[in-house]
Amino acid sequence: MWKDIKEILIESKELQGRVRELGEEISRDYAGREPHLIGVLKGAVVFMADLSRYMAIPVSFDFMAVSSYGASTKTSGVVRILKDLEESIEGKDIIIVEDIIDSGLTLHYLYNNLSSRRPASLEICTLLDKPERREVEVPVKYCGFAIPDRFVVGYGLDFAQKYRNLPYIGVLKDEIFK
Repeated sequence: MWKDIKEILIESKELQGRVRELGEEISRDYAGREPHLIGVLKGAVVFMADLSRYMAIPVSFDFMAVSSYGASTKTSGVVRILKDLEESIEGKDIIIVEDIIDSGLTLHYLYNNLSSRRPASLEICTLLDKPERREVEVPVKYCGFAIPDRFVVGYGLDFAQKYRNLPYIGVLKDEIFK
């Protein structure tokens, strides 16, 4: 699997340092409150687990699974909810935890969907952002890294359900996904 990586874009140590900073920032912003983290499966699981351990405030979790990629490297633009929340978010301080924002289509849909459920507040925290790919703007409050328009894997991000366990963000060799 490691032989499939062309380049390491963000090293493990740099990832952990930035995730710690995000956890500390959220802890300050939500002091005296208990945010409810909604992880977007499957990609955000690793990031959300680490992020929550760096938060010095009580938090609760839930997860949603949405899909717009399948086994492709490009979004289809059609968003499907594969797993919805297990409880109401009405009146709660919600933070959507996402692995990567690309076109913005999936997160725009998800943000609007959750907003309609009447949370007390709704923010977005993403590990990675590809601003040059944006088709729809989304209100990101917390961002780990802005990255170039490259297809990346690792730290929860996958290609065809592989590479999620890499401890860094890497770029696959072209022949792997062509």
